Amino acid sequence: MGIELYMDLLSASCRAVYIFAKKNGIPFDFQFVDLLKGHHHSKEYIEINPLRKLPSLKDGKFILSESVAILLYLCRKYSAPSYWYPPDLHTRARVDEFMAWQHTAIQVPMSKILWIKPMGGNHNVFLTSSKLAEWRMRVELTIGPTLISEAHTRLVKLAEWDSSVLDPSVKERICKMMQKFQ
Repeated sequence: MGIELYMDLLSASCRAVYIFAKKNGIPFDFQFVDLLKGHHHSKEYIEINPLRKLPSLKDGKFILSESVAILLYLCRKYSAPSYWYPPDLHTRARVDEFMAWQHTAIQVPMSKILWIKPMGGNHNVFLTSSKLAEWRMRVELTIGPTLISEAHTRLVKLAEWDSSVLDPSVKERICKMMQKFQ
């Protein structure tokens, strides 16, 4: 049995794991957990991750959650090239430091800028900022435009979603989150 990755590509953490696994040719079974329908609160998923968070990894009987832990596990299990996770102790410690910091310091505050306004408001930030446009070009050249597009398809279609299909508890959580950013 191969690795199963439980993800919804709406989540930046899930996209990071997805892109890393695909870019490094790591075989996995994509197990879609629909955040908008509240599937991460289902009885079946709670057996995989009692914290009800995404992503999760299942490798045989071994289950792991948290994107940073999953990325490090995949690096080690599949001997990813050293530019992903350098062998030098001090350089690796800096990678660890950044991974721990970005997960809590950047992700939530930046969601207003990088998710709610651009995606919810259908605003293309890459047209108004040359620095962001240059950054995007570097990312696409490194990762590949096809993989970037594939990983972001669900997120890009945000403006087309019918909110009437949302689970009421998910709707309530989204409304609370949106209020924080007003």
